Amino acid sequence: MSSIRVPTPLRPYADGNKEIPVEAKTVGQALNQLTEKYPSLQPHLFDDSGELRAYVNLFLNDEDVRHLQGTATPLGNSDRLTIVPSIAGGSA
Repeated sequence: MSSIRVPTPLRPYADGNKEIPVEAKTVGQALNQLTEKYPSLQPHLFDDSGELRAYVNLFLNDEDVRHLQGTATPLGNSDRLTIVPSIAGGSA
């Protein structure tokens, strides 16, 4: 079984869970399972057209899925998908 690691800012939308087990064959299927179970995560991960938001980074183990096959990237039995939201700001 694979898992999705949820970052601290998004945990309130996932009932406080930091890691959620999923049974999926692709990254896209895993994200669909995640948002079906926790619908309040949907607007934080996807835009109105259903596309993954540009500031949401996904890593399969240590690889950015953008450099693999995106949401079509296959998941293995013990893979970990990590959601990493981009952080901007700071002071000059």
